[in-house]
Amino acid sequence: MRILFLGDIMGRAGRRAVTEQLKTLRADWKLDFVVVNGENATGGAGLTAAHARTFLEAGADVITLGDHAFDQREMLTFSEQEPRIIRPLNFAKESPGTGARVFSDARGRKILVTQVLGQVFMKRPFDDPFSAVDAVLKRHPLGGAVQATLVDVHCEATSEKMAMGHWCDGRASVVVGTHTHVPTSDAQILPKGTAFLTDAGMCGDYDSVIGMQKEEPMRRFITGMSKGRFTPATGEATLSGLFVETDDRSGKATHIQMVRVGGRLAQSTPLDGA
Repeated sequence: MRILFLGDIMGRAGRRAVTEQLKTLRADWKLDFVVVNGENATGGAGLTAAHARTFLEAGADVITLGDHAFDQREMLTFSEQEPRIIRPLNFAKESPGTGARVFSDARGRKILVTQVLGQVFMKRPFDDPFSAVDAVLKRHPLGGAVQATLVDVHCEATSEKMAMGHWCDGRASVVVGTHTHVPTSDAQILPKGTAFLTDAGMCGDYDSVIGMQKEEPMRRFITGMSKGRFTPATGEATLSGLFVETDDRSGKATHIQMVRVGGRLAQSTPLDGA
């Protein structure tokens, strides 16, 4: 299975890049399944139903969220109406929607998509992410009930993301980090066959401070005072993410490659095998 994951879509610039390029990438790279993280797509905080529909129409199969899952109030109801929205497993016990679901690609192959929030350096305490993921993986064994599994680890600490990758090694096809908006360069297939990347980065304007226009974040760092709200940067966006190929029988990864398309971080070489 050929799987593409795109990191946090940031504001208008990120939305534009995804809607303008995803269909072409899907065709050119012969993608079987596409997952995008959309939790910052609307004004940098949350996701509206209208923007979610735009990504699904553009070629995304599933949208994951994050700690800003319900910043846009309409997501409280839309996440229950739209099965292709995945909120964090451990957000809160009474959260609407679901944190894990099994989907099918065009050929009928089953893929489990789940997301979990980390605990280290996060603004609020969340339930144990490791036990939450463990329970889901046990219900949907890789190479048995599902042909592929993707885990979106939405957290701040690189160590926590790495620990989750090793915790899931051999039980998930892909473990990929989100939340920091800064792409890492450690894409690898772990010893037992799980594709891992500490952070996919963002789909947004990198001439910014993690996707926000530079002036206000810089002012707060330099003076310790705020003057206005954070506003998403609107320049040309880079699509940042991860491409993984998996073996249908075992569900394990056979190829992994970081994705940087357009904008300031564009890769100079095309995707392998495209």
